[in-house]
Amino acid sequence: MNARDKKFMVGGILIALIIAILAPFLASENPDGLESTAEKVMPNPETEPVVESPLPDYTIPVLGESRVGGSIAMVLGTALVLGLAYGVGVILGRRETEADEGK
Repeated sequence: MNARDKKFMVGGILIALIIAILAPFLASENPDGLESTAEKVMPNPETEPVVESPLPDYTIPVLGESRVGGSIAMVLGTALVLGLAYGVGVILGRRETEADEGK
């Protein structure tokens, strides 16, 4: 990876984290289109999930439904997704390298 690509990735990660921090303060408290539609379409939207979310409704249960808790939950979720994407990238990169060495 060259220096330009690294700068691009760091910039993208910083933008994602800034959005994660600011989103709870900028988002509307009214249900969004997806949640509103789900409530109209589903006969009982309050059904129990198969697996309990560790960060339900972008909150940390210990911190309650505060905007700071929402920011922390979104930063944790963003970091988790970035970590998973990095791990998948490393695994796929190794496979590609091994395939190239096998030629």
